[in-house]
Amino acid sequence: MEQRVREGYKGSGPGPITPDGCAVELYERLPVGEEPDIIAGAVRPASSILELGAGTGRMTHPLVHRGFAVTAVDESPQMLERISGAGTVRSAIEELTLDARFDVVLLASFLVHAAGPGVRDGILATCRRHVKDDGCVLIQREAPGRHDGLPAERRVDGGLIRVVSSEPVRPGVRSVHVEYDFADARWTQTFLSCPLTDEAFDAALAGAGLAVDRYLTADRTWVRVVPRDN
Repeated sequence: MEQRVREGYKGSGPGPITPDGCAVELYERLPVGEEPDIIAGAVRPASSILELGAGTGRMTHPLVHRGFAVTAVDESPQMLERISGAGTVRSAIEELTLDARFDVVLLASFLVHAAGPGVRDGILATCRRHVKDDGCVLIQREAPGRHDGLPAERRVDGGLIRVVSSEPVRPGVRSVHVEYDFADARWTQTFLSCPLTDEAFDAALAGAGLAVDRYLTADRTWVRVVPRDN
Protein backbone atom coordinates (compact mmCIF):
# COMPACT_ATOMS: atom_id res chain seq x y z
CA MET A 1 0.00 0.00 0.00
CA GLU A 2 1.52 3.29 -1.11
CA GLN A 3 2.00 5.98 1.52
CA ARG A 4 0.03 8.83 -0.08
CA VAL A 5 -0.36 12.43 1.01
CA ARG A 6 -3.93 13.65 1.45
CA GLU A 7 -4.73 16.93 -0.25
CA GLY A 8 -5.10 19.78 2.24
CA TYR A 9 -3.16 17.94 4.95
CA LYS A 10 0.46 18.48 5.98
CA GLY A 11 2.71 18.36 9.02
CA SER A 12 6.21 19.19 10.14
CA GLY A 13 8.59 18.21 12.90
CA PRO A 14 10.86 15.34 13.95
CA GLY A 15 10.14 11.78 12.84
CA PRO A 16 7.72 10.29 10.32
CA ILE A 17 4.68 12.30 9.18
CA THR A 18 1.55 10.40 8.13
CA PRO A 19 -0.58 11.12 5.02
CA ASP A 20 -2.92 13.34 7.08
CA GLY A 21 -0.09 15.35 8.64
CA CYS A 22 0.13 13.55 11.98
CA ALA A 23 3.60 13.18 13.52
CA VAL A 24 4.19 9.69 14.86
CA GLU A 25 6.62 10.80 17.59
CA LEU A 26 4.18 13.48 18.73
CA TYR A 27 1.23 11.12 18.97
CA GLU A 28 3.24 8.82 21.21
CA ARG A 29 3.54 11.71 23.65
CA LEU A 30 -0.06 12.87 23.73
CA PRO A 31 -1.92 11.68 26.84
CA VAL A 32 -5.17 9.77 26.78
CA GLY A 33 -8.00 11.52 28.57
CA GLU A 34 -11.36 10.16 29.70
CA GLU A 35 -12.09 8.51 26.36
CA PRO A 36 -11.42 4.90 27.46
CA ASP A 37 -13.80 5.37 30.41
CA ILE A 38 -16.51 6.77 28.12
CA ILE A 39 -16.09 3.85 25.73
CA ALA A 40 -16.06 1.21 28.48
CA GLY A 41 -19.22 2.70 29.98
CA ALA A 42 -21.13 2.48 26.70
CA VAL A 43 -20.48 -1.14 25.67
CA ARG A 44 -20.53 -4.66 27.07
CA PRO A 45 -17.40 -5.94 28.86
CA ALA A 46 -14.96 -7.89 26.67
CA SER A 47 -16.56 -6.62 23.47
CA SER A 48 -14.71 -6.89 20.19
CA ILE A 49 -13.72 -3.40 19.03
CA LEU A 50 -12.66 -2.22 15.58
CA GLU A 51 -10.74 1.01 16.20
CA LEU A 52 -10.56 3.19 13.08
CA GLY A 53 -7.65 5.62 12.92
CA ALA A 54 -5.89 4.09 15.91
CA GLY A 55 -2.62 5.99 15.54
CA THR A 56 0.07 4.84 17.96
CA GLY A 57 -2.44 3.21 20.29
CA ARG A 58 -3.24 6.11 22.62
CA MET A 59 -6.69 4.60 23.23
CA THR A 60 -5.92 1.09 22.00
CA HIS A 61 -3.67 0.18 24.89
CA PRO A 62 -6.03 1.30 27.70
CA LEU A 63 -8.89 -0.58 26.01
CA VAL A 64 -6.78 -3.75 25.72
CA HIS A 65 -5.89 -3.43 29.40
CA ARG A 66 -9.61 -3.27 30.18
CA GLY A 67 -10.11 -6.65 28.52
CA PHE A 68 -11.46 -5.61 25.13
CA ALA A 69 -10.38 -7.47 21.98
CA VAL A 70 -9.19 -4.61 19.77
CA THR A 71 -8.35 -4.57 16.08
CA ALA A 72 -6.53 -1.32 15.29
CA VAL A 73 -6.72 0.22 11.81
CA ASP A 74 -4.48 2.97 10.48
CA GLU A 75 -3.05 3.87 7.08
CA SER A 76 0.40 4.61 8.56
CA PRO A 77 2.69 1.61 9.11
CA GLN A 78 4.85 3.73 11.41
CA MET A 79 1.84 4.34 13.65
CA LEU A 80 0.88 0.68 13.73
CA GLU A 81 4.42 -0.35 14.69
CA ARG A 82 3.86 1.32 18.08
CA ILE A 83 0.79 -0.78 18.92
CA SER A 84 1.02 -3.93 21.02
CA GLY A 85 -1.56 -6.34 22.38
CA ALA A 86 -4.04 -5.74 19.54
CA GLY A 87 -4.50 -6.90 15.99
CA THR A 88 -3.45 -4.34 13.41
CA VAL A 89 -4.60 -3.63 9.85
CA ARG A 90 -3.03 -1.10 7.53
CA SER A 91 -5.72 0.61 5.48
CA ALA A 92 -7.36 3.92 4.77
CA ILE A 93 -10.62 3.88 6.72
CA GLU A 94 -12.88 4.49 3.74
CA GLU A 95 -11.24 1.59 1.84
CA LEU A 96 -11.37 -0.99 4.64
CA THR A 97 -13.10 -4.31 3.93
CA LEU A 98 -12.62 -7.12 6.45
CA ASP A 99 -14.25 -10.53 6.58
CA ALA A 100 -15.41 -9.84 10.12
CA ARG A 101 -17.92 -7.77 12.02
CA PHE A 102 -17.48 -6.37 15.50
CA ASP A 103 -19.51 -5.60 18.61
CA VAL A 104 -18.19 -2.05 18.53
CA VAL A 105 -16.75 0.18 15.82
CA LEU A 106 -14.84 3.14 17.25
CA LEU A 107 -14.47 6.36 15.24
CA ALA A 108 -12.70 8.88 17.48
CA SER A 109 -10.39 11.88 16.89
CA PHE A 110 -13.17 13.82 15.11
CA LEU A 111 -12.66 11.68 12.00
CA VAL A 112 -16.37 11.98 11.19
CA HIS A 113 -15.55 15.59 10.25
CA ALA A 114 -13.05 14.51 7.60
CA ALA A 115 -13.43 16.59 4.48
CA GLY A 116 -12.99 15.67 0.85
CA PRO A 117 -15.27 14.26 -1.85
CA GLY A 118 -17.08 11.24 -0.47
CA VAL A 119 -14.64 10.73 2.42
CA ARG A 120 -17.18 10.99 5.23
CA ASP A 121 -19.67 8.83 3.36
CA GLY A 122 -16.94 6.23 2.85
CA ILE A 123 -15.93 6.32 6.50
CA LEU A 124 -19.50 5.87 7.73
CA ALA A 125 -20.10 3.08 5.20
CA THR A 126 -17.05 1.32 6.67
CA CYS A 127 -18.55 1.67 10.13
CA ARG A 128 -21.85 0.13 9.03
CA ARG A 129 -20.17 -2.62 7.04
CA HIS A 130 -18.16 -3.80 10.02
CA VAL A 131 -20.57 -3.44 12.95
CA LYS A 132 -22.77 -6.35 14.01
CA ASP A 133 -26.49 -5.84 13.64
CA ASP A 134 -26.84 -5.76 17.44
CA GLY A 135 -23.65 -3.76 17.93
CA CYS A 136 -22.89 -0.05 18.04
CA VAL A 137 -20.62 2.61 16.59
CA LEU A 138 -19.06 5.13 18.99
CA ILE A 139 -18.30 8.46 17.33
CA GLN A 140 -16.43 11.49 18.66
CA ARG A 141 -17.82 14.78 17.30
CA GLU A 142 -16.53 18.32 17.47
CA ALA A 143 -18.00 20.47 20.24
CA PRO A 144 -20.08 23.47 19.15
CA GLY A 145 -17.86 26.51 18.71
CA ARG A 146 -14.71 24.46 18.28
CA HIS A 147 -13.64 26.71 15.39
CA ASP A 148 -14.40 29.97 17.21
CA GLY A 149 -12.31 32.13 19.53
CA LEU A 150 -8.95 31.18 18.07
CA PRO A 151 -6.08 31.09 18.76
CA ALA A 152 -6.60 28.84 21.78
CA GLU A 153 -4.15 26.71 23.72
CA ARG A 154 -3.99 24.03 26.39
CA ARG A 155 -1.17 22.43 28.32
CA VAL A 156 -0.36 18.73 28.29
CA ASP A 157 2.41 16.89 30.12
CA GLY A 158 5.62 18.56 29.02
CA GLY A 159 4.13 20.68 26.28
CA LEU A 160 1.61 23.11 24.86
CA ILE A 161 -1.00 22.56 22.14
CA ARG A 162 -2.02 25.71 20.29
CA VAL A 163 -4.87 25.78 17.78
CA VAL A 164 -3.73 28.75 15.73
CA SER A 165 -6.45 29.16 13.11
CA SER A 166 -9.46 27.68 11.36
CA GLU A 167 -10.10 29.26 7.98
CA PRO A 168 -12.77 28.49 5.37
CA VAL A 169 -11.32 27.02 2.18
CA ARG A 170 -14.59 26.16 0.42
CA PRO A 171 -18.25 25.93 1.45
CA GLY A 172 -18.53 23.83 4.61
CA VAL A 173 -14.81 23.01 4.81
CA ARG A 174 -12.20 24.65 7.03
CA SER A 175 -8.41 24.40 7.15
CA VAL A 176 -7.18 24.07 10.74
CA HIS A 177 -3.59 24.79 11.79
CA VAL A 178 -2.22 23.45 15.09
CA GLU A 179 1.19 23.83 16.76
CA TYR A 180 2.64 21.49 19.39
CA ASP A 181 5.50 22.90 21.46
CA PHE A 182 7.61 20.78 23.78
CA ALA A 183 10.90 21.61 25.46
CA ASP A 184 12.84 19.34 23.10
CA ALA A 185 10.75 19.38 19.91
CA ARG A 186 8.10 21.25 17.92
CA TRP A 187 5.50 19.94 15.49
CA THR A 188 2.81 21.50 13.33
CA GLN A 189 -0.20 20.04 11.58
CA THR A 190 -2.67 21.42 9.06
CA PHE A 191 -5.82 19.45 8.32
CA LEU A 192 -9.31 19.86 6.90
CA SER A 193 -12.45 19.79 8.99
CA CYS A 194 -16.11 19.95 8.03
CA PRO A 195 -18.33 21.21 10.88
CA LEU A 196 -21.64 19.36 11.17
CA THR A 197 -24.96 20.54 12.53
CA ASP A 198 -27.05 17.93 14.32
CA GLU A 199 -29.29 17.78 11.25
CA ALA A 200 -26.36 17.22 8.88
CA PHE A 201 -24.87 14.61 11.22
CA ASP A 202 -28.18 12.72 11.42
CA ALA A 203 -28.56 12.84 7.64
CA ALA A 204 -25.03 11.51 7.08
CA LEU A 205 -25.71 8.65 9.49
CA ALA A 206 -29.03 7.83 7.81
CA GLY A 207 -27.32 7.64 4.44
CA ALA A 208 -25.06 4.92 5.84
CA GLY A 209 -27.85 2.97 7.54
CA LEU A 210 -27.07 4.28 11.04
CA ALA A 211 -28.93 6.36 13.62
CA VAL A 212 -28.19 8.05 16.95
CA ASP A 213 -28.99 5.88 19.97
CA ARG A 214 -27.88 8.34 22.65
CA TYR A 215 -25.27 10.94 23.49
CA LEU A 216 -22.72 9.81 26.04
CA THR A 217 -21.37 13.14 27.31
CA ALA A 218 -22.98 16.38 28.41
CA ASP A 219 -21.18 18.32 25.66
CA ARG A 220 -22.54 15.86 23.06
CA THR A 221 -19.09 15.16 21.66
CA TRP A 222 -19.42 11.40 22.15
CA VAL A 223 -22.41 9.61 20.66
CA ARG A 224 -23.53 6.00 20.53
CA VAL A 225 -24.87 5.09 17.09
CA VAL A 226 -26.66 1.88 16.06
CA PRO A 227 -27.57 0.18 12.79
CA ARG A 228 -31.03 0.87 11.50
CA ASP A 229 -33.27 -0.65 8.86
CA ASN A 230 -33.37 1.32 5.62
